[in-house]
Amino acid sequence: MSFKVAIRSFKTLSYVGSYKKIRERNLKFYCAAVIGAGYMAYQQHKNSSADMKEILQIKNYMAEPVTPISQLEKNPNDMKTQMELLIMRIQAEFCRALEKEEDEEAKFLVDRWTRKEGGGGITCVLQDGRVFEKAGVNISVVSGTLPPAAVQQMKTRGKNFDSQELPFFAAGVSAVIHPRNPMVPTIHFNYRYFEVTDKNGVQWWFGGGTDLTPYYLNEEDATHFHLTLKHACDAHDKTYYGRFKKWCDDYFSIPHRGERRGVGGIFFDDIDSPDQTSAFNFVTSCAEAVIPSYIPIVQKHKDDAYGYHERQWQLLRRGRYVEFNLIYDRGTKFGLFTPEARYESILMSLPLNAKWEYMHTPKPNSAEEKLMKVLKEPRDWLHLEQARQVA
Repeated sequence: MSFKVAIRSFKTLSYVGSYKKIRERNLKFYCAAVIGAGYMAYQQHKNSSADMKEILQIKNYMAEPVTPISQLEKNPNDMKTQMELLIMRIQAEFCRALEKEEDEEAKFLVDRWTRKEGGGGITCVLQDGRVFEKAGVNISVVSGTLPPAAVQQMKTRGKNFDSQELPFFAAGVSAVIHPRNPMVPTIHFNYRYFEVTDKNGVQWWFGGGTDLTPYYLNEEDATHFHLTLKHACDAHDKTYYGRFKKWCDDYFSIPHRGERRGVGGIFFDDIDSPDQTSAFNFVTSCAEAVIPSYIPIVQKHKDDAYGYHERQWQLLRRGRYVEFNLIYDRGTKFGLFTPEARYESILMSLPLNAKWEYMHTPKPNSAEEKLMKVLKEPRDWLHLEQARQVA
């Protein structure tokens, strides 16, 4: 591992390890720590596009990169190369951070797969652990030709292509973590890069986001989560967090239930400005914010007490998670329409166990009802609107 990469990884994991001390301090120290973490993440990655030596250190990844090493070495400045190296590193760092919270014998199963039309991926799944009931962290690097159904999916988002079948390249990392303890929330994140070629040339864009789905509301955790993401955004554009927080609340909605999937986070798509390098650096900062936003919450609650009632509520909420992913999620639909789709990896996001009850309603003034109020009316966790009104 190169010196820069070693320092970057050490600083990220050091922040995670020190959070238990931070959360015992007053708000001023807490905010200063998170602000420092956000600034540090930005400084670490301003030069990330130039540091391509990671490709020589295959042992640091969960498996060998999808693209041949020789090809990556020949094209170190190509965005396709940079994105593949980023997602390989993020996958490995997150998997190892999760394994550290598990019992020693609980390890990720690593499944490296290839696709006839072009590319492949690495699926990492940890199942039936003491802490994580199911954890999936996937990367994919695929290319080929988009069929009409997939093109239509993209057109519904406002993309205007002049061809019916389009050559494409896509690379992304996607993770969904379903914990065993109902006091630990589920997290989802996805960061991706697309290139599509039509008769007008190459169109490129980035997309992604990170969001939290608790089963029991802990306001301190929600604030910590959003504050960490805000500082990752602020290092690039002060308007990003507010815009992408609202986008997340709107996107992760279950219309037929009249509720959101969770307490939100950030979500964005079709990012192609101000330039390719700046957009890549922003995505890098967001991806690196996942560990410090989530692992401290896992450490705080993984050994909390719970009983049968809490477990049943967790399973009911997971049913809502399934409903969103199978009915509304654009990523799931795009994956299923892609030729030679790998369904096991696409459906990795589904929990190991879920439950549906007919006409279930939480009891008044219960902890479950408290969560539902937030899911029906998204909250400004950082009180930004209030601060703007005061100013």
